[in-house]
Amino acid sequence: HVQLVESGGGLVQPGGSLQLSCAASELTYCMAWFRQAPGKEREGVAAIRVDGSTSYADSVKGRFTISQDNAENTFYLQMNSLKPEDTAMYYCLGGALYCSRDYWRVWGRYRYWGQGTQVTVS
Repeated sequence: HVQLVESGGGLVQPGGSLQLSCAASELTYCMAWFRQAPGKEREGVAAIRVDGSTSYADSVKGRFTISQDNAENTFYLQMNSLKPEDTAMYYCLGGALYCSRDYWRVWGRYRYWGQGTQVTVS
């Protein structure tokens, strides 16, 4: 069982930046960040594969960057140019069997997730 713990959320003004961290008991083949805003469906934000390749939702391309530190078993989401519509609970996930361009976007394909960290842009 892989344990995931998010941190780094908070309140930020529009245009500001935040970095989320996810401390993992181990990194898996495909690690991802999802978010869920009140009244909305969960959305895959970004994914990173064991080889370091990445994928992003169109809504965050050019603003968010996912990265990982294999030595620390931690992965990150750097969020720049934040908008009010980025407000959501952000979750880190791991344990998907595949990580292709569309496969990573579905929450149910991951075996592990954290408790979430709130990001509010206002």
